[in-house]
Formats: sequence, C-alpha cells, structure tokens
Amino acid sequence: MDKEMTPNTIIELEKWMKENCFNFNGYSINGNSIDEGLGIDKFGSLFVWYYTERGQTDNLKYFRTEKEIVEFAFNEIKSDKWANRHCIGFTTEKTEAKELTDKLNELNVEYTQDKIPYNGPNQPAYMTFVLGCDINKVSHLKDRYYKRK
Repeated sequence: MDKEMTPNTIIELEKWMKENCFNFNGYSINGNSIDEGLGIDKFGSLFVWYYTERGQTDNLKYFRTEKEIVEFAFNEIKSDKWANRHCIGFTTEKTEAKELTDKLNELNVEYTQDKIPYNGPNQPAYMTFVLGCDINKVSHLKDRYYKRK
C-alpha cells in the first residue's frame, strides 16, 4: 500500500501504522489490547471510535461503514504528534541526556527531548523521543539511556 494512500479497511490501517512505525500502545486497531487510549470497535452494524481509561470506555463517535471509521481514525492518528514518537531515553542525568542527543545528531536522527519534574522541581528527568521508523536505527540506545524504574 502506498504510504500516502488512505487505508480503507481496519487491516490496511493496521498495516499502514506498522509500515510507518506508529505506536499501538495508545491505539487499539484491529483488536490489540491497550490500557488507555483510542480505538475501533464494532457495535451491532455500527463501527465505534472510543476512548478507554482505567477500565472505563466512552464511545465517542459512530460510523455506518468500515471505510468511514478508518478514514476518521487515519486522520486522527496522523495528526497526533505523539503517535509516532518512541521514547528511547529517560534519565535524571543531564549529561546522559546530552550524550544521547549528541549520538542522535551524529546518526542524523530526528528527535525531541522534554525536561519534566520527576522527583520535584529541582530534580528533573529528561525524556528523549525519536520519530517514526528512526526507532529501527537507534533502538539499541534504549538499553543504555532508558533508566526509568
């Protein structure tokens, strides 16, 4: 399937997500299990776009055809800036976070990095994300730079 072509079926949407290295941990597409996020389900003859969190599910939107819900889901997933980001670095050490970004720059890999309060405002953690299929080039770095306990 052409990467720019809109999928027409749930199977095609799942395939597109895999080919473009989108995360499934926040999207239930074709029945994969998630703890929290959005997904597609069937309710009688209707297709449902839903949100689930902590065991509670809210049906957000109903569609008459598989093609309609897949087009909707495709556009939602494409516009979600976190859907194709993969966390490969989590550390409280600023020098380690810098070392990781230096390596990513050397490899010409696009990334984003956030600094978040972790053990209070004076003890931040640094989270580093790579985009899309670049995860395949650098997943080995996660062993060294992902230190969340």
